Amino acid sequence: MTAEVMDQTTGAGEEEAAAKIRAIRERINEIDKTIIDLWLERASLSQEVGKTRMASGGTRLVLAREREIIEHFREALGPDGTQVALLLLRSGRGPL
Repeated sequence: MTAEVMDQTTGAGEEEAAAKIRAIRERINEIDKTIIDLWLERASLSQEVGKTRMASGGTRLVLAREREIIEHFREALGPDGTQVALLLLRSGRGPL
């Protein structure tokens, strides 16, 4: 395979493969947009829960709930799930 043959945007050596990669990437981009939209919605809802809880005299955090979320993500996604959960939690409550 020569540099002239390789598609510069996909890294593929054949047009058929490049077309397939472009189609897959289009779906990945759609999924990424959905993830971002859901992430922002989740953060907003989480912030609303925290404000409601504190306005009623409750605590800022409920650690048992945070542990439950972390465990759920860890079980579903493995070790990376823990990191995803921690980022989600931080986006909803802010840094500790």
